[in-house]
Amino acid sequence: MKVNVSSEIGKLNGVLIHTPGPEVENMTPENAERALYSDILNLTVAQKEYQQFIDVLNKVTTTYEVSDLLMDVLDIPEAKKNILENICKNEKVDFLKDYFHSLDTKELAWQLIEGVPLEKDTLTKFMSKEKYALLPLHNLFFTRDPSISIGNEVLIAKMSSTVRAREALIMDSVFRYHPQFAADTMNPMTAHSTDDTLAIEGGDVIVAREDLLCIGTGARTTTQGIDFLLDTYKAKKRNIDIIVQELPTSPESFIHLDMIFTFLDKDCCLCFEPALFNIHSYQTVHIKIDNGKVKWIREERNILEALKKEGIDLKPVACGGNSDEWIQEREQWHIGANVFAFAPGKVIAYGRNNYTVEALNKNGFEVVDFPKLENLQLDDYNKCVVTIDGSELARGGGGCRCMTMPVNREKVDW
Repeated sequence: MKVNVSSEIGKLNGVLIHTPGPEVENMTPENAERALYSDILNLTVAQKEYQQFIDVLNKVTTTYEVSDLLMDVLDIPEAKKNILENICKNEKVDFLKDYFHSLDTKELAWQLIEGVPLEKDTLTKFMSKEKYALLPLHNLFFTRDPSISIGNEVLIAKMSSTVRAREALIMDSVFRYHPQFAADTMNPMTAHSTDDTLAIEGGDVIVAREDLLCIGTGARTTTQGIDFLLDTYKAKKRNIDIIVQELPTSPESFIHLDMIFTFLDKDCCLCFEPALFNIHSYQTVHIKIDNGKVKWIREERNILEALKKEGIDLKPVACGGNSDEWIQEREQWHIGANVFAFAPGKVIAYGRNNYTVEALNKNGFEVVDFPKLENLQLDDYNKCVVTIDGSELARGGGGCRCMTMPVNREKVDW
């Protein structure tokens, strides 16, 4: 399957996912903040909810588990050497190198995800409060963030927190070495490995059209991260427009652009209006790159007006509905704006956000609750929102878009 993603809504042909496992439970309230969580999850409940998510995706597309892809990659000697050297160097665990090489491929893959317990064989280690020599990847089931398909290339993220850096290394290895995929990669770590100001994550990158990106800048993606992408496209002499949306830095539910803005169809989007349309607080900047040069950079009134100037006219559907600002804030906090389109006008959302689902229904999206899914054909619907249980998954800080990394979509006829 060749990587090719030229929109947020094209019919989905392939997507990378990761079923949450013991790495999610390898957390305590004391270290939850370091793991970028505001709460700890009940794995049993989270897995039941995630299984609904997988069941929906398996009805409409081909899914690839990151853990399976990692096992395949670790069977390639060059890839195994590369990823282990990078992990040992970046996380200062050279003492684990021999241990890693003693493991079979399956066990090694899982330990790179679930973490390696700290062996208390020295006084320093004995007195350490750490349980793990190699920390678990608590956030890996949010596969959207560490790599981003843009056209037929993959942008490897530079994660804002070192606790997630290994996720990007894993994705880089998958797209460099796995025979299943064919993609060139853009990796800021290659040329800017020591630039601590540079960060860019997938939740902030929205592929509006093959020649148009929307990128959020805030808590997880810096202006320097976006400048890396600008420099890359200038060097490639690409003609592309980038609409940059400044995000609030608090509360933590605003960490990425897709927490307040996601595409639903060619003519509508779901958004948290207080953050997107407050022109006095959060800037919208439009950058046009033409034949290797920045033709202009200018401020726009808001992201929807900027998109309209480029031929994408979107009707906003309000996260939480239009009736009450408090309800809007509550449902945005519970990831109400973060939905995932598997085809034009067909999305997956958390059913717990009742007012958002009702707003979608009022705008022509037929509601398909997960229990009814087994006997239904989603191709029969013109527009629909498939709702899954997400009360526990939402406590992890992400939604349906966060839990997907598309690798191939059909082209949309705009």
